[in-house]
Amino acid sequence: MPAVFGEFNVILAYVFGIILIYLLGRMFLMPIKLIFRLIYNALIGGAMLWVLNFAGAHIGFNIAVNPITALIAGFLGLPGVILLIVFKVFMV
Repeated sequence: MPAVFGEFNVILAYVFGIILIYLLGRMFLMPIKLIFRLIYNALIGGAMLWVLNFAGAHIGFNIAVNPITALIAGFLGLPGVILLIVFKVFMV
């Protein structure tokens, strides 16, 4: 009978180890996903701001690229560029 309890302890240790590895992986993966999402939003927002200024130059519409507009476009991505357009249209 004692051999059965020894095997059970080994199985329990393996299960605990697998759960621990899974939780550590999730803990380290979440910040990486956030960083990749911010980089993705920054690239999309910057590209859309550049396209907007390039296309808007022909019709006289542009948004100045400064730290505030770059941060808004960078953090929010496409919705940030739309927010900047709406703000520019209603403020001018």
